Amino acid sequence: MKIVLDRDYVVEKLDVNGKPYIYQQVENSFTQPNGKVAEKMLEWAIDCTQDSQGDLLELYCGNGNFSLALAQNFERVLATELAKPSVQSAQYNIEANKIENVQIIRMSAEEFTEAMEGKREFRRLKQANIDLQSYNCNTIFVDPPRSGMDIDTCKMVQGYERILYISCNPETLKENLDVLSETHNITRFALFDQFPYTHHMEAGVLLERK
Repeated sequence: MKIVLDRDYVVEKLDVNGKPYIYQQVENSFTQPNGKVAEKMLEWAIDCTQDSQGDLLELYCGNGNFSLALAQNFERVLATELAKPSVQSAQYNIEANKIENVQIIRMSAEEFTEAMEGKREFRRLKQANIDLQSYNCNTIFVDPPRSGMDIDTCKMVQGYERILYISCNPETLKENLDVLSETHNITRFALFDQFPYTHHMEAGVLLERK
């Protein structure tokens, strides 16, 4: 049973390179817990992609935390997320920040991989009027759960020129990098201490095709 007396979310404001961003953070949904460190993560990701061409594909987008900040560096952003509350927050955040080149679709990374490979057709894509072939994505951004990416998603991700990977688990990050390093070189790496006084650590990696 869930009893909401007022509302089950807070609205957080982050300052990223002097620009304010508004984020709705819903109870029990994933978010970066340390606002000041989150600002540094966003600034690092913006810097990594500042010379980008074309569109951005993002998997595991959550409430659009990175999607909105990175939109300035791309013509369009197509982002996927499975959790319904996070998708709803992402739509709220797109409107609140008045960003017009970001589109969110509710799909898992595994489902999206199947769609990209033509293995299945999804009504959600048709209903949202999304033509995957119309996107020119040279860069892919991934921020998977602690379990990391499955092997099929890793192989799909290898198809992009540049991979920006945010990880909350160095162990599964290493496993994924063993695969991604077959085709890409690590050109930038950063650590962000989102969880002080614990063994957990956020890591950021930029990979570029060999």
